Amino acid sequence: MAKILQIETATAICSVALSVNGKTISFKEEQGHNLHAANLTLFIDEVVRTAGLSYQELDAIAVSKGPGSYTGLRIGVSTAKGLCYALDKPLIAIETLEMMAAGYLAENPHYSGLICPMIDARRMEVYTSIFDLSLNIITPTEAKIIDETSFTDYLTQETLTFIGDGSAKCAEVLIHQNAKFDEANFNSATYMSRLANEAFGSSNFEDVAYFEPFYLKDFVVTQSKKQQAQG
Repeated sequence: MAKILQIETATAICSVALSVNGKTISFKEEQGHNLHAANLTLFIDEVVRTAGLSYQELDAIAVSKGPGSYTGLRIGVSTAKGLCYALDKPLIAIETLEMMAAGYLAENPHYSGLICPMIDARRMEVYTSIFDLSLNIITPTEAKIIDETSFTDYLTQETLTFIGDGSAKCAEVLIHQNAKFDEANFNSATYMSRLANEAFGSSNFEDVAYFEPFYLKDFVVTQSKKQQAQG
């Protein structure tokens, strides 16, 4: 029985789950800015205790690898790697957008279109990709600036449902009869369970020493106008 601790910190949601053989048995999550550093380890401890397990009973640690928030991903991956080192357990990395698409399909089993997860970047830019019903990648992950012509080739052929915290700001420009929007939370570690269990069964593990989050874009430090004036 694969017992996997799962961590998702790619967005403003701090989410932890524990699964056994691909089924979530315990989870804790909360949404808000700057939660991850203070709450992640507390959430992990609560989830493990609620499941009635010890840390040594875990078989692997899974983490949402990105894309997403630079700070959130860094905290999540650092914590996951620390647990792997301390417990001598393998590390599983789950692509964040794939996890979101898997979550949408889990909640909508009769859906028959394409899924486009979106993570908010800034202004009209999102981190995004398109998946089919089997979670095959239709378009590779990219940082995309959205306008009224985006995804036209797909929208003219079939239903395309946009999900994630980046989709709401795109609803005003992506106006098409085949464009659907779902504002539910799919950045939850609970939606990692099946994917993490499949990875565990295939021994699809990361090198703990060298693994880094999938940031997609370099982190850029910007200065406030006051700092620029003083500089």
